[in-house]
Amino acid sequence: MRVMGLDVGSKTVGIAVSDPFGWTAQGVEIIRIDEAQGEFGFTRLTELVKEYEVTQFVVGLPKNMNNTIGPRAEASMEYGDKIKELFNIPVEYQDERLTTVQAERMLVEQANASRAKRKKVIDKLAAVMILQNYLDRAGNKI
Repeated sequence: MRVMGLDVGSKTVGIAVSDPFGWTAQGVEIIRIDEAQGEFGFTRLTELVKEYEVTQFVVGLPKNMNNTIGPRAEASMEYGDKIKELFNIPVEYQDERLTTVQAERMLVEQANASRAKRKKVIDKLAAVMILQNYLDRAGNKI
């Protein structure tokens, strides 16, 4: 039983999966999408769901700092609704405020990588952080 974490943006979706016990999150990849054109990467997502035998999704919810739901959070919830309908797998939402900022800071501090290199992995790392926060909060109740 694995949980898949998603960091949904307008151009990319960062993907992470849990270990089979639901203890740790590992980055998998970044799927290119085009929200404006209605291209959501579901073909690749389907392959990953099958490969990792996913039984639950956790979608990052980018709330505003004042805890309100803005346009990006609404778009993430719409994505969550679409994957719930497509896969018939439960979808949970994890507050992701500041995870991308944390991921960026971590990459800057840990690895002396250029901005271009950081940009290639930031969404995957954010997905890992979203999923790990969820797993930590859920304990072993999954």
